[in-house]
Amino acid sequence: MASVKRTPILTTDAALVCLQRTVHPKASNFYAMYSSVLEGIVTDPALMILPLDDHMVHRGHSVFDTATLTHGMLYQLDPHLDRLLRSAELARIPLPFPKEHLRQIVLDTAAASGRSEGSVRYWLSAGPGGFGLGSAECVRASFYVVVFKQEAYPERYYTEGMKVVTSSIPIKPPLFARTKSTNYLPNVLVVLDANERGADNGIFIDQRGLVAEGSNMNVAFVTLDRVFRHPSFDAILSGITIQRVLQFAQRLVDQGELREIRLVDVPVSEGRNAVEMMLIGSSIKIAPVVQWDGHPIGDGKPGPISKKLLQLWEEDTLSATDQLIPVPYPQS
Repeated sequence: MASVKRTPILTTDAALVCLQRTVHPKASNFYAMYSSVLEGIVTDPALMILPLDDHMVHRGHSVFDTATLTHGMLYQLDPHLDRLLRSAELARIPLPFPKEHLRQIVLDTAAASGRSEGSVRYWLSAGPGGFGLGSAECVRASFYVVVFKQEAYPERYYTEGMKVVTSSIPIKPPLFARTKSTNYLPNVLVVLDANERGADNGIFIDQRGLVAEGSNMNVAFVTLDRVFRHPSFDAILSGITIQRVLQFAQRLVDQGELREIRLVDVPVSEGRNAVEMMLIGSSIKIAPVVQWDGHPIGDGKPGPISKKLLQLWEEDTLSATDQLIPVPYPQS
């Protein structure tokens, strides 16, 4: 009988060598990380790690948010940061630093990345301290920031449109849907379920049989009589991007391209009969949906309102001075 190889016990130096050796090729997309555990920023992906006893890791007791880094500016940082703090309050996570300090850390980490384009994601966690359930054992709350290459969705999403299915995954209860926590297993399963069924994404349906949201994005519709309809935010996440897009939609109302905006319950049958459907979020932006459960939305092609809203969003990320925060890069 062949002997079983014993598991090595590593020295600190050997462990660091192993960390360097196990950095995978995709880590080249990770540009900088701040860790309150380290009390500083690192740019070596091998050091972008968390303590296993952080309750973010083994209990999911943490919240997060993401801002877009575009042309050396952070787009909508403050509304995203405000939502992070609201989520932390709902999750009963104390702040390790005052809001302005958290904000400065985000900006400094973006600057340390040396990148002008990307995503900046940040987490507040109950923190390290043990492997129990309650956070009373945590020695302090923790804060992490990572700057990474922005997720790139296929160009066909915008030129040809997306296909979605009604998800078989149960939706989160309202409290957990409104709290942007790291408990994203239902969201992951929505995408996996949709992909297995030949679609790009899935649509959560709530307990009343009404349209709720996508995997990690909001869902909006344009009706035949040019009404922009979106589910109310009582039981879903109030997306920062959809709040801005609603302002864009109001411009289209003022211009006569839309008749009005309604935040109301949207039955599935009404959604399927819309002339346009779109998924809206900070990473996907505004992507038209052209097929739902195998049936076409409208004429089965991306519609004019989704195209116009995407154009307004792209313009906004370039020129909206009230939405853009300069990143304090080191002077060369």
